[in-house]
Amino acid sequence: MNIFHNIVKPKWSYDLCDCGKDFCTCCVTCLLPCVTFGRIGEIVDEGRHSCCCLGCGYCLLSMFQFQWLLSCFYREKLRAKYGLPDEPCCDCCVHFFCETCALCQESAELKSRGLDPVKGYPKSQVLPPRISSMFR
Repeated sequence: MNIFHNIVKPKWSYDLCDCGKDFCTCCVTCLLPCVTFGRIGEIVDEGRHSCCCLGCGYCLLSMFQFQWLLSCFYREKLRAKYGLPDEPCCDCCVHFFCETCALCQESAELKSRGLDPVKGYPKSQVLPPRISSMFR
């Protein structure tokens, strides 16, 4: 008997072809995939890069049809972060052949984990310094 038999492996919350389940994300991704990618990337990067910065990079690469390389890299980072399998095939193939579906799946995965790509990376609330009563 294998002692690792009962270990549960993480799975994607949604299949690659479940992109139509979130109609708004599906529409945005079909029309402006750079927006969906930027939102995903900001969360995966934990706010180190902005949605706008990543979306612009995606747009520049899409002029030469190489945007899938960037989105493939971020899918790999997302999978590593949550221990997700590379299914149905490797990340590069998923993004090369099914870019829109892959972005929708990644957005849905983040939502299922309590992170809303539309709202961006949840930054800790920074309060302004208190003014001393001495200066009033």
